[in-house]
Amino acid sequence: MNIIRIDDPADPRVAPYLDIRERDLVGREERFIAEGKVVLNVLFSARRFEAESVLVLENRLAGMSKTLGLAADSMPVYVASSAVLDAIAGFHMHRGILAIGRKGVAVSIDDVLAALPERAMVAVPVGISNHDNIGSIFRNAAAFGADAVLLDQTCCDPLYRKAIRVSVGAVLKVPFAVGATAGELADALTHHGFEQLALSPAGKADIRDIRRPVRLALYLGTEGDGLPAPLLNRLTTARIRMAPGFDSLNVAAASAIALHHFTEASD
Repeated sequence: MNIIRIDDPADPRVAPYLDIRERDLVGREERFIAEGKVVLNVLFSARRFEAESVLVLENRLAGMSKTLGLAADSMPVYVASSAVLDAIAGFHMHRGILAIGRKGVAVSIDDVLAALPERAMVAVPVGISNHDNIGSIFRNAAAFGADAVLLDQTCCDPLYRKAIRVSVGAVLKVPFAVGATAGELADALTHHGFEQLALSPAGKADIRDIRRPVRLALYLGTEGDGLPAPLLNRLTTARIRMAPGFDSLNVAAASAIALHHFTEASD
């Protein structure tokens, strides 16, 4: 384990960790921040992403030995006091465990779809701009066995720090691709043999009445506006039945219900 003590917040070796919240807004030059022991366990095991370094609070180091054992021996493990770590981050880091990961080469939508098994389920968020919701969708996708997540070009970055944290590392585990319009995603999914279902409060069918196809793409729209009308007009629509007088769920909750249903549903 390559442990390096950091006593100066201005040490250039920890420059990628400086002013975390401000850097969240302006980007990290093809890098991302992962935080927390559970997320680092996933990062060090992920094949798609690579950890560049770790910054850990001195009194957390001993408890991190098993997790850090998953990383390359040469990877720098920077250790700092609470005061120094907070000065680096720009706010109090109560978890005290951070890593810098590399995004690597973006994976194309066709490459993700081509790698899926014959029986597959894909979540397709469209226009989701809230990082908590993106993180929750990925967490639900991992929990209920979705094989991939395809995000249209208007969604927020799934590798944003908060999205990764909310997903409990699922963003680093579930295959995903970002880009293209919703219509172009639909074209690609059709080409790869997916039946496509748009989730909407005004959906024509109850999801409980729909049998799971061998290949299913489940579309999830923004709260309020929902999925765009051209997409709803093109796809089969479905709803989650609710109590009379109430027809709206948070998209994260809706994704959990629908993904769970279609994980359990038979062909």
